[in-house]
Amino acid sequence: MTETQVPSEKRDMMRRRAVLAGGAAIAATGIAAAAVTTASAGEGTAASSTGTGTGRGATATGDGEVCYRLTSQTTEGPYYIDADKIRKDITEGKEGIPMTLRLKAIDSDTCKPLRGAAVDIWHCDALGLYSGYESASTGGGGGGTPPTDAPTDAPTGTPPTGGPGGGGGGHEEPTDDKRYLRGTWLTDKNGFVEFTTVFPGWYRGRAVHIHTKVHVGGKMTDAGYEGGHTCHTGQFFFEEAAVLDSAKIAPYSTSTTERTTLTEDTIYDRSGVQGGLLKLSYRKNDMARGVVGSITMGVDPDETHDGTDL
Repeated sequence: MTETQVPSEKRDMMRRRAVLAGGAAIAATGIAAAAVTTASAGEGTAASSTGTGTGRGATATGDGEVCYRLTSQTTEGPYYIDADKIRKDITEGKEGIPMTLRLKAIDSDTCKPLRGAAVDIWHCDALGLYSGYESASTGGGGGGTPPTDAPTDAPTGTPPTGGPGGGGGGHEEPTDDKRYLRGTWLTDKNGFVEFTTVFPGWYRGRAVHIHTKVHVGGKMTDAGYEGGHTCHTGQFFFEEAAVLDSAKIAPYSTSTTERTTLTEDTIYDRSGVQGGLLKLSYRKNDMARGVVGSITMGVDPDETHDGTDL
């Protein structure tokens, strides 16, 4: 039966359905266009789409899984506190852009997920302060009138090469008993762990980052995670575009602290995912609603990397 043979009321219904379907497709496209995903440096083919800048950081295995090389080790920095806060939500009411951090830990040799590994994360708040070290942190600067040209794509100061501000230096003893934006949780059977936190701010001498440690061979106790050893100490980093978007939103927008860009950072090794660069997803014009950050960490569970030997 041709269209001219279809009763007029059926033809009208068919046209209405076609219009509705087309409208839904346009609406879906509009929603997708409003979202921002900042991908890791060096994205390319499926086998290396989340690899290093040279495309050698990830290889496809026979079953289609992606296996990552060892994720870069870094210093633990001066503000680490042992894993005594066993929790996934580490915000403690701190103000800032809500952030979900989705991590996966795998054995870089076998590609198998690490089950029951304890993952620590810790980072500064929206104005650059670390809990436990508020008097020593080089952040702050909130509450003033921010410069009209800051932050920009160029750093406003020369980053130091050592000491707390530069991310190096030895461990310092805590100066207070606060523990916001710090926590530890175990990976599930697939190697995944998820934290609820806020988008970090910046402080003098360092690009925006999150610290992490992966522990294996220990166990949970009432006092925290004990025993075993630390097989990975690293840091997660953020694309400049996302940091600039965050700087438009309070309280980040009130910061007058000098900012160091990702390319000027003295810790990030510019190797994309292998160096800790997060994949970020958020709504371009509504970042304040929240950000999702994700990354897969390739670690060697037989090695010890506590971040103090670098």
